[in-house]
Amino acid sequence: MSHHYVTEADASSPYTLPNIWVAQFTAHEVAEGMEDEIRQYSRMPQHRLASMNSTVRERMLEVIISDLEIRGGFMWCVCFPGCLPDSEWNGPFPTYAEALADAREQLAED
Repeated sequence: MSHHYVTEADASSPYTLPNIWVAQFTAHEVAEGMEDEIRQYSRMPQHRLASMNSTVRERMLEVIISDLEIRGGFMWCVCFPGCLPDSEWNGPFPTYAEALADAREQLAED
């Protein structure tokens, strides 16, 4: 994981901190963060014990990964060093550079 500035001008300012956090996630980690899908799949009869049984939960996550064709990759969020993320994770992107470019593009518009 690493922190970046939205623009290079921010990097040279003594009054700003890096505010983009880029990290790599596995497909399993991406699926674990998909709360709506987990809620939907856990209502299915074959996954109804997913909240109480780790084996059932793992099988459910494998089904989610397979059904939604989830791939791991690089994701970004907004935060300050030493702080928790201030936004949802965005991505995944196939490369680190693509994730960082998307973050800078999205945040430059704000």
